[in-house]
Amino acid sequence: MAALGWLTPRRRSATARSVLAGEASAEAARKSSQELSAAPDPAALESPGTEAAEREPEFPVAGDDRAAAFFDLDNTVMQGAALFHFGRGLYKRKFFDTRDLTRFAWQQAWFRLAGVEDPEHMQDARDSALSIVKGHRVSELMSIGEEIYDEYLADRIWPGTRALAEAHLEAGQKVWLVTAAPVEIATVIARRLGLTGALGTVAESVGGVYTGKLVGEPLHGPAKAEAVRALAAAEGLDLTRCAAYSDSHNDIPMLSLVGHPYAINPDAKLRKHARARDWRLRDYRTGRKAAKVGIPAAAGVGAVAGGTAAAIALHRRRR
Repeated sequence: MAALGWLTPRRRSATARSVLAGEASAEAARKSSQELSAAPDPAALESPGTEAAEREPEFPVAGDDRAAAFFDLDNTVMQGAALFHFGRGLYKRKFFDTRDLTRFAWQQAWFRLAGVEDPEHMQDARDSALSIVKGHRVSELMSIGEEIYDEYLADRIWPGTRALAEAHLEAGQKVWLVTAAPVEIATVIARRLGLTGALGTVAESVGGVYTGKLVGEPLHGPAKAEAVRALAAAEGLDLTRCAAYSDSHNDIPMLSLVGHPYAINPDAKLRKHARARDWRLRDYRTGRKAAKVGIPAAAGVGAVAGGTAAAIALHRRRR
């Protein structure tokens, strides 16, 4: 059965916290999509330009309202890590100091360089991110997210991936971002791109103020698959007719859940997995960048490369 296919190629099984995170993200995504549809962003109507990806005439199928598309964000839709650039924006607004920024840069570099879900680093990253937003209002982060999109993210969108998303929209299908980034930030990005909505990590809030706790766990790995599964059930989608797009082997559970998986700018492990299973591949990087699939995009950004290198050096000195 196709719906159970994601269970085999996973790095770790879904836990109760993964399921909770996925269901919470799906609920938040459906709520935000209603708001997005009521107020579409004019900028989303802009053409993606001449760099649009080639489209296969048989897919997506126009008028198939039981199909949808799910797009990973980091290095799939945009170059680099959204959470890293969001951290840069918060640092600029004095949410935290240079020491915290250095720590944040190291954590992002670790995930991309190591390519493993190390529990200690995952916990450390989660705790530091939650401590930053604790006590702040959700509306404040949403407003700042709009500014950060314009400052750091707008010019990092891959035109080819955006064209793939627009092909689904033109076929009358819904398109969702699926990311470990906070759902509020993911929703801003989805709105600015004209997408249906976003599945992201849900941070607990009471009275519109962040408590410093998560609902479940970060939307990563198996939790992403659980979120897609929950949203598909709520939306009446047939996953065998849906598509999913990602650059990371950590998203194999999500990619294996749908009938049309795509590896976009894939890392080495995902490229190998995709070729073995005859999944479609797209690479929008230059030849030089494509060869360095193990290097974190965040570390390659000129404006922050020095800071990331310093973070790694600092970590080594502390060992």
